[in-house]
Formats: sequence, structure tokens, C-alpha cells
Amino acid sequence: MARDLRALFSTNDRQMEAGEAFTDRHGQWQFVQTALAEHLARVTAPNFDVEDLEAPRTNVIAFYGVGGIGKSTLSRTLEAALAGADGRPARWGEPSWPARPALLPVRIDLARSAGTDFERVLLTIRLALAAHLGRPLPAFDIALRRYWEHQHPGESLEEYLARGGLAGRFGKALPQQVQAALGDVAQALMLPGSIGGAVGQLTGALTQALRERRQTVRALAGCARLADLLEAEPDVDALSYYPHLLAWELAQLPADKQVVPVILLDTFEDTGTRTHRDLERLLQRLVWLMPGAFFIVTGRSRLQWADPALEGQLDFTGPAAWPGLAEQAVPAPRTAGTTTGGRQVLIGDFSADDCDDYLARRLVKDGQPLIGPELRAVITARSHGLPLYLDLSVMRFLELRRAGRTPAPEDFDADFPALITRTVADLTPDERHILRSVSLFDAFDLELATRTAGLTHQAAAARLIERPFVRHDPFALWSYNLHALIRSTLRTADDATDDRWTDADWTAAATRALAALGEQWRAAAGPDRRLLVGCLRQGLALARDHRLDLGWLTDAAHAYTDDYVWEPLPLPDAADGPATAADALAELLATLARRQHEHRSRTVERLTAVLDTGHLPAELTEMALYFRAKAHRDLGESVASRDGMQQVAASGGRYAPDAARGLAHLARAAGDFPTALTTAQSLGWPGRGHRVLGDITFAHGDMTGAAAAYTAARTEAEEHGNAGERAIAQAHLALTLAYTDPVRAESEVAYAEQLLAGLDQRATMFTAQVADLIRHAGCDGRDVISRADSLRAEIGASGITAAALLLELAVVFHHAVLDDEAEIREGLARLTELTRTGDYAYYRDIAHHLAGRTLPAATAVQWASEEATVRARWLALVTPRR
Repeated sequence: MARDLRALFSTNDRQMEAGEAFTDRHGQWQFVQTALAEHLARVTAPNFDVEDLEAPRTNVIAFYGVGGIGKSTLSRTLEAALAGADGRPARWGEPSWPARPALLPVRIDLARSAGTDFERVLLTIRLALAAHLGRPLPAFDIALRRYWEHQHPGESLEEYLARGGLAGRFGKALPQQVQAALGDVAQALMLPGSIGGAVGQLTGALTQALRERRQTVRALAGCARLADLLEAEPDVDALSYYPHLLAWELAQLPADKQVVPVILLDTFEDTGTRTHRDLERLLQRLVWLMPGAFFIVTGRSRLQWADPALEGQLDFTGPAAWPGLAEQAVPAPRTAGTTTGGRQVLIGDFSADDCDDYLARRLVKDGQPLIGPELRAVITARSHGLPLYLDLSVMRFLELRRAGRTPAPEDFDADFPALITRTVADLTPDERHILRSVSLFDAFDLELATRTAGLTHQAAAARLIERPFVRHDPFALWSYNLHALIRSTLRTADDATDDRWTDADWTAAATRALAALGEQWRAAAGPDRRLLVGCLRQGLALARDHRLDLGWLTDAAHAYTDDYVWEPLPLPDAADGPATAADALAELLATLARRQHEHRSRTVERLTAVLDTGHLPAELTEMALYFRAKAHRDLGESVASRDGMQQVAASGGRYAPDAARGLAHLARAAGDFPTALTTAQSLGWPGRGHRVLGDITFAHGDMTGAAAAYTAARTEAEEHGNAGERAIAQAHLALTLAYTDPVRAESEVAYAEQLLAGLDQRATMFTAQVADLIRHAGCDGRDVISRADSLRAEIGASGITAAALLLELAVVFHHAVLDDEAEIREGLARLTELTRTGDYAYYRDIAHHLAGRTLPAATAVQWASEEATVRARWLALVTPRR
């Protein structure tokens, strides 16, 4: 493990060991092995020709990822692993390629801070070969010497290498080898005098000899393009073609001297911008002209060389030239098979185990991790797998110790502004602006990104989504999202960048974001539930976090409740309760969704708390009042429910038809069927009149009429595109038919369950389950009763009284079919208990009719038809089933 000097010089504790921890990255190593083995097989094949300038190139792979993900560490480790077993992590195992030809890894850091230009890149490769081979490469060396004389007059190659530090890294063999190559050529050409000051004369004579194909230069005559390169103006552009000479010379080496350079180009993002690709063009030329070498590129962005749109900016572009780079980058390296299909790898975040391993090995004292397991777990959770965050956390740990404090978990409940600086370092101003804008979203598309940034063109957003910190999910509603840690840091850290945003900037962007979401929702071609819920989730979060006016969110909230689907809206609760209209609306909608999973009494509490804030505008207050009254009715609290329904109905607002339906239900619950029937006939579609009529007809035992009403309700819901209402009507239709036609009811129950899939309607699901139970009434008693007991527990936890009554009526029906006197008495007793307040007393009466029992006392139920008729209809359902 290499020494971490920054950590080492951050403490006086000499017993502490600071190492540059490297996590496994075994998958990336497997990818390199496979790609390199394929390359070696290709270059050692008899038909391989380094002078073929038209064949597609597959001699490059790329690893890319966000800043701080570990690309440079991977590059250094790959260099060490390729150099020999001593530098290879033990877990990586033995390489899969043959011993010959030899591999020569050469790592070059292209970071701006390293001051690397193309000249230095090419010299580094030639120096590495000089140290490895110990012999001249005449074609290249002569061209290099000519270039050097023109571009560095008065400075020898030796002086330059010593001053730049390259001689210390690779030795001083290259100048001697260049001089030897010049001497050999001069001797072959029989040139007089010293060659030292006559490079121009020598190259001129050599060029003429090559043109004349003299036998004296036959060793170089095989390099068809050498003469052209020696005649060209010796500038940097000509230098960028010299790698062809290097490739040719390597191909001439004897078998026992064959070597394949593996050139690792790190920090590739610093080669230029997307509009200024001068250095990138020269480096691409290097890769193309050395097809026998293998290149491993690491950087923040994927290589775009296979993009035909870059024609003119780069020499070799398009998928035909770089077939491996045209494929979608693979998210995780392959461990077997071929890599030809995709040669770019997105370096992913560390796993939780990798994070813990990194932190445990980074700082060690007396053989034990200095950062304890509890603290490692906290840092790991906050890091989202980003190695840069782990590194910054280690430095914060040392800083706290230096201040005399014992680091605690709460010390790491903060973001690092340095994450922002590193992330935006190589972005254009427009890209940085869009990056901050899209951090407001959980997910986004090009339109949302551009609108939120306040720009009129999508070009910057299109460039940004290609960055590795932007994740892509083609199946999501909005295809793009930011890396979680980078997003949270952008939104919360007080960064020190020159273009950081003020609070007013964030508010302005949030306002644009909310408007853009609303426009997308309103522009939908038709009802789109997925888009509605997505816009609501993101829009409510924006309005809450930035205290924005509700705007279109009010209409979206109504659309959300109209369909009775109730997808969850997972928004965090406000810390101190709702403080704004957006807070209150978020809590209101969340309560309506959660009521499908908690007792209705809890729903009443939540809605009362929202109403008490006074933050809801009038029409949303009406919504809260209606659903609270509905929850009261579910609980059997008719007085409170009636008060709420009457208040909403009297307002004449959007929920007045729903409240009228609620009053019809309450009249039915009270046994006042004439009033319920009169109200039902005036409701129409807004009040779901057909369904209410079906409920009344069902209670009277008229299953044919009830089935017709529920069918009409389902058809009407389909015509209006209301999935929730359609499922409710279908479940009640299945319930009705379960009493009269168990065979047909089987398919109707199945259809109800199909319609309920993806919806979140607890009461309706209970109705469908009771219908299935009734379908089996009179069958194996143990199975029916077991299912009924289980369902009774679920209904009890929900607090939905109507569902409990339906279930107990079904149980009595089952026992009546079996003519089980004892069980019938128990069922009647449970119904009597459920109706002791006087509400839903007609269920007790119906149960007595089913069982052929006389009512124990005079009934308060006011039927809409003769009671004898009602009794006869229910009793008639039992005999056929027997």
C-alpha cells in the first residue's frame, strides 16, 4: 500500500499509519485482462499490419466516472499490476495473457497541473521503450532529432530531459540511442565529417536515398511513409504522425524482443473542451497510428470518438472507425467472454463493504483501524459510495483529532463544499448553471433542465447528461438523475466557487422548475396518471422547500383525488408541522394515501391537524373536510360525518357532488332508504349516481337491479377514464353476482382484482375479498371460516365499518346455506354488536332474512319497497345455494 502523505502530514501521531487504500475493483481488472488478451491475439496474428491506416481500431478501452470515484488510483494500480506480480493486488490473481510478447506499461498523467503536452507524451513513450529495449529505433529517432533541432534550437535533448524530470524516471539512454541511429545512417550513406551539426544534411540525403530506393538504406526502405515525414515541416502537427514510425519500428523487432506498449492516459478530461479538441486530436492520432499498442484511458467523460458529429474536429470518427466505442458504455465490467461489443466502462460507486474496507485500512494504529466501526458506518451511509467523500471524511477525522476532539458520528452530518468544486471543475458556465438547476429535481429530462436553467437552447443540457455523475434510466418517467451525494451537496453545501448561487438564485430556479413541471403535466395529450403523480411529488417538494405559491398544484391535487387510485406520495414530514400552504397540501395528500394503510381514526386526526393550521386555501379546505367526513362515516361516526358532508354540500364547490353522495350513504346507513333513493336519482356522474343506486338496490336484495346499476357505473367510469371508480364498481358487481351466480362471479372477482392491481384502494379490496368468500359459501366450512377470520382481523385494523358489516353478512349467508343454527346465532350477535349505535341496522335485518329468522324487535329501517319483498328476495338467495 502506498503512503498517503497528505494524511501523514496532518498529525503528530507517529504511531499512526496512513495508507492510500485501494478497494478491490476486481471487475475492472477482469475487463482489462479480457480486452488485453484479445488485443495480443490480434497483434500477433500473421495478417496483422501496423501500416494499415484504414482498418477499424479496437486498441483502446476507457474507464470514466465522476471526480473522486477512484479513476487515477485504478490507473496507477493497473500500471503496477501490468509491470509485474509485485504491484498486483493479491485478490486480482494471475493474468490471463501469454508471457510473449512482453508488456510495457507507460502511465501518463494528462492533468493540467502536470503540464503535459503532446511532445512530452510522445517523449515519455519513447523513453520507456529506450529503457526497456536498450536499442535505437532509427526511423523514429532520426525524425525526432530533426524535429528537435527545429523546435528547440540551442537546447539539447539531454538538457530538456534532465530539466523536465523524465531522465530521472527513465534514465539517459535515449539521447545516446538517437545519436547512434544518426551515426549508423550517416555511415550507411557514407556522409563525410561529424554528424552532430548536420542533421538537415543527413535527413536530406536519407530522403533522397529512400526515394531512389538505394540498397544502402534497405533497413529503412520498408517504412513506406518515412520519406514523406522527413520532408514535412517539422512542427507539432508533423510530430503527431511520428507514432507511425514508432509502430513500424516495433513491428521490426525480433521475436525475442517483441514488446507491446500498454499506455495509460489518465485525467483525459484535461485534454481540452468539447469545442477545443486540439490536444485530443493529437492523442487520437497517436492511438490510431499505433495499432499494436494498447491504450487505457481514464477520465470523467466517455470517449466520443465514435460520434460522426465530431468529423472535422478529430481525424478519425464514427462507429466504423471505433466500433467498440460506439456501443453503450457498460455499467459493470464483464468477467468472461469478449469485450468487443463495448469498450467503455462507467466506474461505479463503492459498495458498503468496499467503503468500510477503505476507511478501515486508510488510517491504522497498532494494527487496528483508527476509525471505529460505528463511525465508519455513518460515513459509509452518507458517502453514497463516492470515494472522494470517504477521502474528505478521513481528512475531517484527522482535523478533529488535531483540534483535541474525539470524532463522533454527528461531526459527519455535513457536506463537503470541495465535492462541488471537484464536480464543476471541467464544466462550462452553462453546464454548471444547469447542474445546479437540475439538482432541484429527483429526476429530469432535457426540457425540464433547460427551462429550469432559464435557457433558450438545450445544447448545454445535452452535454451535461453525458457526464458520469448523471445517471440514465430509459424506462423512468424522466430519464436522468444526479448522483445522490452530488445532488445533496449542491443543494446544501456553502461552496466557494466563483459562480455559486445566492438564496434568491435558488428561489428563482425553483420557481422556474415548478412552472416547467406544471406545463409538462398540462401539456399531456390525455390523462396520464404516472405523469400526474410524478409532477405532484416533485412539485410539492419544490413548493415546500422554497415556500412557493401552489399554482397548478391545486388542480393537480384535485386530479389526484378524482381517480381514487391513491399512489403514495413519499414526502418527508415538515419538522415542526405544516408551516405553508405547500406543507399543508403535502400533508393532506399524504394522509389520503396513507389512510389505505392505517386506521381511519388516525386519518381523522391527521386531517383535523391539517385543517387546524389554516394554511389550506378554500377549495383545498373543502377537500380536507370532505375526506374527514368520509373517514368519520367509515368509522360509523354518522353525526360527525353528516356535519362535515352538509358543510361541503352547502358550499356548492368542487366536492359538493361527492358530499351529496356521502349524505345518500349516510341516509342509507340510518335506514332511510327513501331519502337515499331520492338523492341517488339526482347525483349523476359527478356524484357517482349509478353506484349509489346499486348500493340501495343491493340492500333490498334486488341483485338483478343492483348488477345493472353497477355495470352502468363501471361503463360510465370507463367512458370518463376513471380507473379508481371503475374498480369500485367492478368489485361491487362481483359482490352482487357472488350471491346469485358463483360461477360467473369467479371471473368477475378476478377482473376486479385485475383492475385493483396498481391501485391502492383498501376498502374496495375488502369488497372483492368478501365477494370471493361469498362465492364459496356453503363449501368446506373450515376453509371459509379460516379466511373470514383472517379478513376480519385486517378489516378491524383498518376501522372500515362497512367492510366489517359486509363480511359478517357473508358469514351468516355461509352458515345459513349450511343451516348451522349455532353459527348463525353467533353471526347475528356480531352484526347486532356492530349496529348497536343504530347505524347500518338494516344489515342485522338482512341477516335475519337470510337465515329465515324473525326479527327480535320492531325495526327502524324505512325500506324503499315492501319489507316482505326484501325478506323474500334475501331468503331466496339461500335455497338455491343449498
